[in-house]
Amino acid sequence: MEKKNIWLKYQDGQREQVMEFAERYRQFISKCKTERECVDELVVQAREAGFTDLRRVLEEKQEIKAGDKLYITNMGKSMALFVIGEEPLEKGMNILGAHIDSPRLDIKQNPLYEDTEMALLDTHYYGGVKKYQWVALPLALHGVIVKKDGTTVTVNIGEKADDPVFGVSDLLIHLSGEQMEKKASKVIEGENLDVLVGSIPQLQNEEDKEKAKDLVKANILSILAEMYQIEEDDFLSAEIEVVPAGEARDYGFDRSMLMGYGHDDRVCAYPSYAAIAEAGTCKKTSVCLLVDKEEIGSVGATGMQSRFFEYTVAELMETMGGYSQVAFNRAMTNSKVLSSDVSAAFDPLFPTVMEKKNAAYFGKGLVFNKFTGSRGKGGSNDANPEYIARLRQIMDSNDVAFQTAELGKVDQGGGGTIAYILANLNMQVIDSGVPVLNMHAPWEIISKADLYEAKRGYVAFLQEA
Repeated sequence: MEKKNIWLKYQDGQREQVMEFAERYRQFISKCKTERECVDELVVQAREAGFTDLRRVLEEKQEIKAGDKLYITNMGKSMALFVIGEEPLEKGMNILGAHIDSPRLDIKQNPLYEDTEMALLDTHYYGGVKKYQWVALPLALHGVIVKKDGTTVTVNIGEKADDPVFGVSDLLIHLSGEQMEKKASKVIEGENLDVLVGSIPQLQNEEDKEKAKDLVKANILSILAEMYQIEEDDFLSAEIEVVPAGEARDYGFDRSMLMGYGHDDRVCAYPSYAAIAEAGTCKKTSVCLLVDKEEIGSVGATGMQSRFFEYTVAELMETMGGYSQVAFNRAMTNSKVLSSDVSAAFDPLFPTVMEKKNAAYFGKGLVFNKFTGSRGKGGSNDANPEYIARLRQIMDSNDVAFQTAELGKVDQGGGGTIAYILANLNMQVIDSGVPVLNMHAPWEIISKADLYEAKRGYVAFLQEA
């Protein structure tokens, strides 16, 4: 069943709406390159949209009623937003779940060293990356350093026009004969993804010259002490991420696409937030759930496997006078979820890894993946046909362009999302999202039209599922 290119269906003014929404998203991913930055920015936007901090509501024992807009953050790296519906929570929720972490390089706890009068930071890559893609690029440092007195220092270097940038060096082609014979997975080793940060030695007094060593490292520490009032030991309690430097950009002569870092999965997270802000008060409570750590298995206190969301729903039900274990179980069972995560777009340069009838394409709209996993559907949630039929009806009645896909040929590989974790709570769940080219590369590509249709589809889901 071939789907038409959705650019052809847009009438007067609709293309402008696509471009306007894409520009808002472009600004968001240009500014928000870490989980913390995403949460901080969306808290600002949520407050402007009328959302109230749920923790304050709970502390002050305020009444919670239909139409209330609430948000809650978890350790600064995940969050949930609620618009309380007309029906009690026991009747279930309509949930948009996405992740806000992306593949990157993380600075180690003892990172700074000097070698041949060059200062470098040691890194550990995060998530599934092709390591060779991360060399010879301008990189930026984003994150936080928490000092022993509890003071938090925010780091963001490499994004302003007058900022320095950093990078991982690569071997010149003239000397890389042996390197070029290696497998792609071995061309760049993980321990060689160290970031070059300086080469000027610190000036010394005459009496100190004899015993001086690692003067370039010392100079970097002096710069950091001046900029941030930190010392070397403060790296022990730092969380600094190395990401591509620069803003997301329009892509193509026709500006129909966006190139940016972190489309996986902020290209689903942002329209999920936009949808709950736009949808208004619905029959069922609307939820936008944005989590961390999906790229490494959704583990930890800020990942989807955390009990944060369950605890929050229990608090809501208790405050609204409707909590019991049975009522909570019913709330989970009666909920429906779009696990909003990206899908691999068909690439005409690499057609052999895809099965064309079941691939996602640019310009064909929101993607539904009945299952993900690998090979024999290992590790996947497999959505029920009754649920898919209902979603088809919702999308068609709202003229939302959508397509269905699998993540490559059966024996080619596959991937995972947060879908199975929510399905373990007995919810109806399906993966849905935006197709992406260059997935997990430093710079990924998406279609603006698919982004826009995703937002429209998410709004329709919240209002009618």
